[in-house]
Amino acid sequence: MATLVAARNSTIVRNIRFALLRAGFAFGSWLRPAATLRRAYRLFCTPLSVTRRRALATDTGGAALGSLAIGGEQVSLYTWGDPSAQPYVLLSHGWSSHATRFLPWIAPLREAGYAVVGFDQVGHGRSSGRRATLPDFAAVLAEIARRHGPSAAVIGHSLGGAATMLALADGLATGRAILIAPAADPIDAASRFGRFVGLNDYLTRHLFDEYEAKHPLRVATLQAHLKAPAIARPALIVHDLDDREVPWAEGERYARHWPGARLLTTTGLGHNRIADDRAVIDHALCFLRGEAIGERVVSSPNLPYGFA
Repeated sequence: MATLVAARNSTIVRNIRFALLRAGFAFGSWLRPAATLRRAYRLFCTPLSVTRRRALATDTGGAALGSLAIGGEQVSLYTWGDPSAQPYVLLSHGWSSHATRFLPWIAPLREAGYAVVGFDQVGHGRSSGRRATLPDFAAVLAEIARRHGPSAAVIGHSLGGAATMLALADGLATGRAILIAPAADPIDAASRFGRFVGLNDYLTRHLFDEYEAKHPLRVATLQAHLKAPAIARPALIVHDLDDREVPWAEGERYARHWPGARLLTTTGLGHNRIADDRAVIDHALCFLRGEAIGERVVSSPNLPYGFA
C-alpha cells in the first residue's frame, strides 16, 4: 500500500512540475522572450539526467570499457569482441539514452561473427559533458569510426540514426547502415519540443538562433531529404506506424530520398520497443547478410507517401 501511495505522490509531483514548466515558458514567451528563448534552447540541448542513472544501473553485457578524449570531453566506449581482428558493427544511440540500450543486439551480432563497438554520447551515460546537439552527435560518431577504421555496419536509433546519416553524408566509411526510428528533420523536432513545453510559435521558429550565431551552419541544411541523396551505401530504415515521438513519415522520408535504402514498417512497437524487438533484430541480421528486407520507396507527386 505504501508503495502505491509513494508512486501516486511521485506522479502528482511530476505532473505539477511539468505544468509549472509549461506555464513558465508560456508566460515567458510574452513577458521575457529573449531570456525564455535562451532557456528553451539550453533545455532542448540538455539530455534527461536519468540517462546517467540508467547507464550506471544497466549491465554492460561483458563489454570491455574504455574512454576516448573527443572535443574536450571523455566519451565512454564499450567493446564486445575485437574490432581490430573481426568485422565490427558500430552502435549509435538516441537522445537521453546510452550504449547499453542496445544489449539485445549484442549476442545476435556476436553470433553472426561481428565485434561490436558502442559509446555514450557527450552528456549521456558514463560520458562527460552536459549538453549536446545533432551535429555533436554526428561528430563524435565520425571520430569514433575514424579511430576504429571502416565498419561493416552502423546501427543508429532515433537521433543516433540522424547522426549516422549526417556522418555518412560527410564520408564515414561503412558497409551498410540500419536506422531505427530515425529523426529526419531538426526543424520538425524543434516544433514538437516547442509544443511540448509551451513555447510560443514565434520563439520556436527561432530556437536555433543561438546555435547558428556561434557556428557556420544552418540547421535547416541538416534535413534528411537534403543529405540522404548523396549517400551511396545501402540502408535499412525501420520505423513503426505507432511511433509517437518521431512520426513514421520521417522514416519514410529517409527511404524515399536515400538511393540505396529500403523501408521496413512495423506496428505496435512505438519509438523505443522497436529497438529491442527480436523480429527487428532478425530482419537487420538478414539485411547485413545482403538480403533484400523491406520495401523500396520512390518519390512521386502522385502518391501520398511515395510508395512504388
